[in-house]
Amino acid sequence: MAAPAPAPIDPRGPRFNQAVLAVALLGGFLLDWRPVVALFAVVLLIGAALGPRYGPFLAFYAAFLRPRLGPPREMEDPRPPRFAAAVGVAFLAAGTLAFATGHPGLGWGLALVVAALAGLAATTGICIGCEMYLWAAHRRPGRVAT
Repeated sequence: MAAPAPAPIDPRGPRFNQAVLAVALLGGFLLDWRPVVALFAVVLLIGAALGPRYGPFLAFYAAFLRPRLGPPREMEDPRPPRFAAAVGVAFLAAGTLAFATGHPGLGWGLALVVAALAGLAATTGICIGCEMYLWAAHRRPGRVAT
């Protein structure tokens, strides 16, 4: 028997988080401030592992921005954006490791992939990590994805 689907979320929260992530990583690259990669790996990890209430920018959105906006047009399943965040964590952790081992080009390359995909999701709503989740979920035997 499949577990019940988690409560839906306002999709604007993840998009806000993605916008902050894209801007921070791009700014870090332009300033060659490498700690931003590890910092945002932790930020994404907290949100992906513990849920939106604990991700700093997701919590900021929920507490300060969402109350000032109208209701979202639709809600979304939180699993695809959490999966996308986990993929981002993997890339940013690998980027952090690349910096630590003396490979800054690889570190920035991995971070800029995350920045580009986060920027795409924030500006268009097209979340490649979310699509990867849905693609994989539809192919699991005995599972019905939303």
